[in-house]
Amino acid sequence: MQFSFIRLALVLGLLTAIGPFAIDMYLPALPTIGEDLGAGTVPVQMSLLVFFLSMGFAQIIVGPISDMMGRKAPLYFGLVLFAIGSVGAALAVDIGWLIAFRFIQGLGASAGMVVPRAVVRDLHTGVEAARLMSLLMLVFSISPILAPLAGSLIIESFGWRAIFWAVTLAAAIGIVLMIGALDETRPPEQRGGSSFRGTIAGYRLLLRDRSFVGLSLIGGFGISSFFVYLSNSSFVLINHYGLTPTLYSVFFSMNAVAFFAMSQLTGTLTERFGLRRVVRVAVAAYATIMVAMLAVMASGLQSLWVMSTFLFFGYGFLGLVIPTTSVLAMEEHGEIAGTASALMGTLHFATGAAAMAVAGLFFDGSPLPMVIGITACAVIALGFTQATLGNRSPIRQPAE
Repeated sequence: MQFSFIRLALVLGLLTAIGPFAIDMYLPALPTIGEDLGAGTVPVQMSLLVFFLSMGFAQIIVGPISDMMGRKAPLYFGLVLFAIGSVGAALAVDIGWLIAFRFIQGLGASAGMVVPRAVVRDLHTGVEAARLMSLLMLVFSISPILAPLAGSLIIESFGWRAIFWAVTLAAAIGIVLMIGALDETRPPEQRGGSSFRGTIAGYRLLLRDRSFVGLSLIGGFGISSFFVYLSNSSFVLINHYGLTPTLYSVFFSMNAVAFFAMSQLTGTLTERFGLRRVVRVAVAAYATIMVAMLAVMASGLQSLWVMSTFLFFGYGFLGLVIPTTSVLAMEEHGEIAGTASALMGTLHFATGAAAMAVAGLFFDGSPLPMVIGITACAVIALGFTQATLGNRSPIRQPAE
């Protein structure tokens, strides 16, 4: 594999990881933040939810701008805005202040989520795009694998505010990487047909594309199941099961290892079986495992190891779903890749935010409501898979 291919995956993966890094490092601190700022569980979770909302919905603006202005300018602006939000969050004096700057931080993080996907589509389609996307996700895996552990160590040594100084430094590193290692993939001659009027037309086209919407929602509900776990797991594992923040980070990272290890099989499996079949099988396996987990835990067997084992294998299959649905959804929309990436990202995060909000209404500190939310998202993803892909797709068409 060419060095430039790997270098591109490295840079895009790290840029994409900066926003999630601000989530995953933050998770072990949620109970401590509540105590320090005198806030209950719901307001503290709101500081997480508002980050998701701003990062998700801002993509719908950033994506089209990247079609009109090129890929690099929105990334620079986003990283600077992210750094401003991070500094403000580090200086928060109450939960309202923290929520406000987390919103700004999320706006900046949106560029790192939407633009790298557009860059992948600028350069590749089909199996090659799937390979690059899986490599990007391998680099991206540094966030959920290392960030919670790093966050817990920083919290224990310097307090929760130091987390936001750390992600400010990450944003600065991202800017340096862009200057030295990322070329513009949408040159001026390709931007001529892009405008806000064209963007509206593009969104109309995408929303009428049943395949695009269906694939986006398959990925969206898959991600939502992880978001439900993300928003509730620190309270369940630390407060209910009694884990330390460091042990919590280890358990959280186990799921990330499964997710990203399996995602590296994407290129090989899609080349052999085709993207559509990989999606169908992976979603079916994922939903089956989550339903089994719910059945076992609802019967009264609520051991931490039981839940962790089911989640480990389930999130492994989810690792095959996210890159493949992303590539398939954008396959036919190369001319408006930024717009398509934006709408897909917005659908992902809107779905995730809704799932987190609904799950939060029923959360009581025990693991079962969280498991119900995770399973519901997995089953809905399976329903969209059947409706969108069915069983009529060719078994072996690598470019699909």
